[in-house]
Amino acid sequence: MSIIMGSTSDLSVMEGAAKILDEFEIPFEVNALSAHRTPAEVEEFAKGAKDRGIEVIIAGAGMAAHLPGVIAAMTTLPVIGVPIKASLDGLDSLLAIVQMPPGIPVATVAINGAQNAGILAVQMMALGNDGLKDKLVTFKAALKNKIVKANQELSEIKYKFKTN
Repeated sequence: MSIIMGSTSDLSVMEGAAKILDEFEIPFEVNALSAHRTPAEVEEFAKGAKDRGIEVIIAGAGMAAHLPGVIAAMTTLPVIGVPIKASLDGLDSLLAIVQMPPGIPVATVAINGAQNAGILAVQMMALGNDGLKDKLVTFKAALKNKIVKANQELSEIKYKFKTN
């Protein structure tokens, strides 16, 4: 698994993916590569990722946000794009990542949605890994239990006109 970002300033967003991969005990690498400032290094990374054992690439980028698409153009591995809110409330990044030409798909999550990118990557890898499938079932059950518990706590809060 690989997490790529256009700049180390994106780490505060991309750590959401890193924390998920850690939780699922999936080894991953983290690199800063720029489609505009280090294009040769991006090409070397993308073309060599599969040979290094990478199965899914999570790529975050802000503003022009070309990094996920450039990587997707150079590999057959699935690429998940994370639009990073850098300007225009992140809409420029979202549109740059999601509007890929035919034949070069980039799965795209919400603006600053690196946590969901990590979960999506785990789901992709779990297709061929029963251990990961089991961890995903447990993870999803914990999400449900968190909401059930929150509702129980809400039921304890009293207001004069509250009906439940």
